[in-house]
Amino acid sequence: MPTVLLINGPNLNLLGSREPEIYGSTTLKEIEEQVASTLKKHEINCKTFQSNSEGELIDWLHEQREADFLLLNPGAFTHTSVGLRDAVLGVGIPFVEIHLSNVHKREEFRHQSYFSDIAIGALAGLGVKGYLLAAEFAVDFIKQKESSQSSS
Repeated sequence: MPTVLLINGPNLNLLGSREPEIYGSTTLKEIEEQVASTLKKHEINCKTFQSNSEGELIDWLHEQREADFLLLNPGAFTHTSVGLRDAVLGVGIPFVEIHLSNVHKREEFRHQSYFSDIAIGALAGLGVKGYLLAAEFAVDFIKQKESSQSSS
């Protein structure tokens, strides 16, 4: 069964209570459940992980390097983490970058991402819907890959 990873960076464990005017009222657990449900309908396994520690995110990603796709919300590490970027490049898992808020409408420092240029795509400012769209994209990506492999 194919596997999609859902990784969330620092402070995303506070979703639902942290600045709901920016991030909404949905909790991270609810987002993880919705993404997993979307993937399960297509017989795709979902593994989730959140950490406020860059090293823990990197270590977990290394352990999961056989996964088929990655949904990544690096949180504040978007703008600061060369280490996490290098880990994503190192494992070679195709991925979509996700942000609940439209980072381009916020502070200038949030406009720079260490991930956008290596991602297949990026979704920002769509709230929880961005995660669900990214999950649907992952389904299509995996099915297309499986289809091309079976016709080879």
